[in-house]
Amino acid sequence: MQPQQQDQQFQYGGQQYPILLSTMNDLPGYQVVRVFGEVFGLTVRSRNMFSTMGAGFKAMAGGELKGLSKLLSDSRHEALARLSQEALARGANAVLAMRFDCNEIANSASEIAAYGTAVYVVPTAQR
Repeated sequence: MQPQQQDQQFQYGGQQYPILLSTMNDLPGYQVVRVFGEVFGLTVRSRNMFSTMGAGFKAMAGGELKGLSKLLSDSRHEALARLSQEALARGANAVLAMRFDCNEIANSASEIAAYGTAVYVVPTAQR
């Protein structure tokens, strides 16, 4: 796996992204040669009224709220895609220390932010 190749795709959570995303602070086998700084991807999503009511009834009975789980999963992938695009636009080929932050807005929407540090890495052997 060589992150410096612009046409390569990387898997994260079953989805493909054009940049290497890692929750680690460093990347074994690679050296950070340039730091571009913090990047983020943000999305705000809400469920339709009928789905929200259905989830409320399901919550009373107990069990997984599958519609809401899918919404949040899709939101995370959208935030990661936006994070990737911002990092690529800065010239990065990887994002390190990637994290998610989630907030509720006005009891009707969820904000999902993916953030991390955009970097350019090369394999240690290529120094």
